[in-house]
Amino acid sequence: MFLTVTLFILGLFLVIKGADFLVEGASSVARKFNVSFYVIGLTVVAFGTSAPELIVSTFASFMGSEGLALGNIIGSNLSNTLLILGVVALISPLTVSKNTVHKEIPFSLLAIFAVSLLLNDLIIDHSFPNSLTRIDGTILILFFVIFMYYTFGISRIGTIEKFSADGVHEKSGLISTLMVVLGLVGLGVGGKLIVDGGVEFAKIFGLSEALIGLSIVALGTSLPELATSAVAAYKGKTDMAIGNVIGSNIFNILWVLGLSAVIHPIEFDPLLNVDIILLFAVTILLLLLIYTGKKNVLSKFEGMILILIYIFYLIHITYRG
Repeated sequence: MFLTVTLFILGLFLVIKGADFLVEGASSVARKFNVSFYVIGLTVVAFGTSAPELIVSTFASFMGSEGLALGNIIGSNLSNTLLILGVVALISPLTVSKNTVHKEIPFSLLAIFAVSLLLNDLIIDHSFPNSLTRIDGTILILFFVIFMYYTFGISRIGTIEKFSADGVHEKSGLISTLMVVLGLVGLGVGGKLIVDGGVEFAKIFGLSEALIGLSIVALGTSLPELATSAVAAYKGKTDMAIGNVIGSNIFNILWVLGLSAVIHPIEFDPLLNVDIILLFAVTILLLLLIYTGKKNVLSKFEGMILILIYIFYLIHITYRG
């Protein structure tokens, strides 16, 4: 028990320091190449902070623990949207770009809808069992390629304003690269230690595997996104913070889940439809909150609303078991 607690605390330290290194390194890269913080958040940072989900889900899929793989993705995206954006908004109100409102969030909704269709074979084709096949996984990866093409396209044509260089210290290419690599390593190793510790705690208290995937593992693998977005918001880089969250959600559904299905077909428990519907609903809610009040701003009060919904969700799945 003592070793588990020690490794868990070490994981938290690595995640926080890794997030700090990644934000600083990525910011320096953005400054050097005159690329917006938002694009860096959508790509480099989002890919790095999705690494724990990728590790856990692909490993779970390879070992045949499909429920853990899928629950991890759904739970992580719920915690990203509700907990992380809520916490970040409390730190600093988030100014959301038009691109996010009109393109990235709707693309995230499309990804959720596509996955729900691919998973529910019994409802749509009346075939059993419900599963995400290797062909389905390939389709998701192709959607991911389209998203990446779009992301790099907007950075080239300049549809997103370039950031101000104030407060960003440009480092050499070697140091910036080293910081990004060390940050990614810290996030990956720290996230793995946190997940291992969380799973061990869950076993000690006799929780189900479904609950582990949707809560403990999802929270553990979302900690890099939380740490990175919180650090970015604290340093005034709110574009990177929200870009990281939206980018991670899309990465998780299209890339991580797609790759997991290609490695091993994922059988789907229809009970998880409740969680998928909730994920779709809270993404729409996010759009509504951005539009209400001060337009294109996620306020501290709205951030608190997201956090409260997440707390109620955790209570719900705990009783659901």
